[in-house]
Parts: sequence; C-alpha cells; structure tokens
Amino acid sequence: MLLIHPPVLKPCEPPPGVARLAGALKRHGIRCAVMDLNVESILASIQRPSNARDKWTARAVRNRDANLRFMRSRECRLNLDRYKRTVMDLNRLVETAAAPVARANLSNFQQEGLSPVCSDDLLEAAQSPERNPFYPYFSRRLSDAVEANGPFLVGFSLNFLSQALCTFAMIGFLRKRWPEIKLAIGGGLVTSWARKPGWRNPFAGLVDHLVAGPGESVLLSLAGMEKPDDRHSLPDFGHLPLGDYLSPGTVLPYSASSGCYWSKCSFCPERAENTPYVPVPPGRVLDDLQSLVGVMQPDLIHLLDNAVSPDLMQAIVRRPPGTPWYGFARITEHLADIDFCRALKKSGCVLLKLGIESGDQEVIDRERKGIHLETASRVLRSLHAAGVSTYVYLLFGTPSENLHRARRTLEFTVRHSAEIGFLNLAIFNLPVYGPETDRMDTLLPYEGDLSLYTGFKHPEGWDRSAVRRFLDKEFKRHPAVAGILRNDPPFFTSNHAPFFCSR
Repeated sequence: MLLIHPPVLKPCEPPPGVARLAGALKRHGIRCAVMDLNVESILASIQRPSNARDKWTARAVRNRDANLRFMRSRECRLNLDRYKRTVMDLNRLVETAAAPVARANLSNFQQEGLSPVCSDDLLEAAQSPERNPFYPYFSRRLSDAVEANGPFLVGFSLNFLSQALCTFAMIGFLRKRWPEIKLAIGGGLVTSWARKPGWRNPFAGLVDHLVAGPGESVLLSLAGMEKPDDRHSLPDFGHLPLGDYLSPGTVLPYSASSGCYWSKCSFCPERAENTPYVPVPPGRVLDDLQSLVGVMQPDLIHLLDNAVSPDLMQAIVRRPPGTPWYGFARITEHLADIDFCRALKKSGCVLLKLGIESGDQEVIDRERKGIHLETASRVLRSLHAAGVSTYVYLLFGTPSENLHRARRTLEFTVRHSAEIGFLNLAIFNLPVYGPETDRMDTLLPYEGDLSLYTGFKHPEGWDRSAVRRFLDKEFKRHPAVAGILRNDPPFFTSNHAPFFCSR
C-alpha cells in the first residue's frame, strides 16, 4: 500500500493520520510506504527557480536557503520579528510559484474556477490534473513511488478543504496512468461528507473506496485479513521526513482519543455525526509517548485531542513524558487549582488551548458550552501564575449573540489581557445539518453540494458582515487586544505558538 498526505496544510509537523495507519499495517506485517506530499510540494514551490521582478520576491529568492535554515533552528524561537519576516518571505515563494492558476500559501489552497465543496469541480480537478500548479512535482514523485513500491492500493488522507482539489488532481493522475491500482480516500473531511443526511457518493466511478471513520480495519481488510485486529497501534513516523518540516524543532503529534468527552455543545459537527468518544487508556498513551520520544527525540509533543481529558492530565503529571507538550483543554475546576497548574508546568506543559468562546454567560449557557466565566477567570489566572501560556479561542456571531454581548467578550478579554498569550477570533458557521440547524431560518448552502455549512438569518440581525465590522473596527483595535494579536505566528498560528511562550 502507498499512503499519501496531500497538500495543502501547514507544513510544520508530520501527519498523524497516515502515521497511525502505517502503525496498524506494520503491526500486522503488511508492507506500506508513506509520503508527505504536503511538505514535499511546498518545499518544491519554495525551491522553484524564479525570475522575480519585484523586490519582495527577489529578496525571498535570495534569502530562501538561509530562511529555511533559520525556520528549523532553535535560534528562531528567540526572535519573533525575524521569524515573522522569514515566514512571510517563504510564503511569498509559495504564492508566486502557484500564480496565476491558483492562490496557494503555507496553510491554504484555492484554484481558479474550482471549488472544493462542489463535487463536479473535484471531478474536473481529477479530469485535468495538469492544471494543478503542483502537477510537475507530484506527477514525478507519484510515478517514482509507484515504480519503486508497486502498490495495489493508494490511499489519501483528506481531512481539510484546503487539501481537496490537490487530492483529486493526484487521484486523476493515478487513475489515468495506472487504472489497475485501487484508490481510496479517507480522513475527517471524507467522514463528514459521508455522514451527511441523504449522502450519495459522487466519486464512485473514480475512487474505489471511500472510508468514513477510522481507516485501520478497512485497510487491513483490503490487505486480505479476514478478521482484522483494530486495537490501538503505535503510530509509525519512520517513513516521514522529520528534518524537512518548517518548525523551530521537531514536533510529535499524537491523538490520545477520538471524539470529545464533553460532546454537548450546540451546533457541534461531531455530535451531529454521532462520533463516539473513544479514549486511549492513559497508561497506554504514556507508554506510546515514551516509545515515540525515544525514537524521534522531539522538541515538542502536540496532543491532538478535541480536549485533553482531566484523567490524562493527571496521568501526565504523575508520569511526565520528558518533553514539552501542549494541547486543547476544556475550562474545568481542576485547571483553576494553582497547585495542579504548577504540576502541569512541571510535567512539561508549555501551552493550553482554551475554548472560552464568549465573555457573556448567557451566550455560553445557550450554546451549552458547559463552562462558567468565573471559573474561566480563575483558570486564566492560575495558568498564568504557574507559567503555562494560553491560546484562547473566541467565537462571534452565534445565534445567541448580539452586539451588546459581543462587547462583553471584549470586556472579558481586556480584563484578562495580561493572562492571555494568544487569541483566535472566529466567526460562527452554521452546520448544514444537526438538531439545532433544523430550528434555524436557513439559506442555501454557501457554495456547493459538499458544503458542510449553510447560511442563516440571525435571530437578532447580527449577521456576518456586522460581526466582521465589529471585529475589525472595535475588537481588534483595542490596544490590549492588538497587543495579544501581535504575538500570533503568521500562518502557523497555534502550531508554532508553543515555541514562543517563553517570551
């Protein structure tokens, strides 16, 4: 088998999905090859010869080798301003390499005339793969990989819309060149598509296997195992180019669970998709981390869970992994305990991502977030006092919010500005299906038949344009907020924030 992580996503850490699948296949003695065509394609764009005429691009070309070295150095963590200039120069090379047929950067991809949420457009991307700006690179690499490995199946891990058009361009290339090879796609985005009510697979004539949910047992069955063992396997990162990622240190991504242990929030896609919460036992998590740290020698562990459970945090406190770590956590009483926060810090926790969402308790209650702002205040104070940085997520434009309540979020943020390290400001998207969506006055889906979101008439007239005006004209312009936003690493955002916490 040949497993592929397609572009475009932030090229800052090895992809956990294909590593997990490779680990399951390896445990059962099934040979596979893994390719991270995301980082490879982006690096190929950066290294592409350029006849730059403008000063910015010419500077980026002149400094690219030095910039690549700097991005992968520990020195990078000590100079945020130089880091930002470096990222923008590298991104400039990705942009110019894709123009004019596509708009690509270090974290996104859009191709002229094609939409990733329209099945006809994805089929068109497969029909004309040579239109994709990465085609000169991926056509050669896929050809070499097929010739070297002779796979009977090629699988793509498709998790985000920014990967969709490139994924289908690669599928189209393989289908034309090697029609006998079986093709499969799985991953988070594919799972969301397949679980939409009334789903009909528009890719049946192109893709042989569309996998919803965990892919381990499916791949094992396709490899000929009659009773596949779908127990947890140690991820295998051995096939991946760990030294190529654009990060000031090697990152080990690890999922200790699937689903969310809270799973009660309104408009939650995973709840609408009936995704169960399946944790890996904490002892097994720590055994895995010990094994992976011993092999990879990472500078940072990224826990990928929707929310790291209190049980796992307590297990990490008792048995630290020996490497700095960060992840997403819910606002709970145990994080308001200063002694526990100090223990987290001692265990290696450098940053926690917190979904506070709103500074208005009524909004939080209506959206069933299950947190209290008074507790959130104590959590921010305790983590700050313990030396654990925070990356706070705020969500604007929910059906329960209006301008008055949004201003309360601004007040809350300003009040805690000294305790917040980084901010993520998002505008609410209404899922196209779910129990709460049925009660909304919805409009047509945003773009196409594969869209996971739909427009709606806000109950209080607090529409997206009004939300954007508030964020741009009022929220972001407050001096306390502007100071926090300047901390955010461009393009890489929360993935690189832990490297700058000590600042």
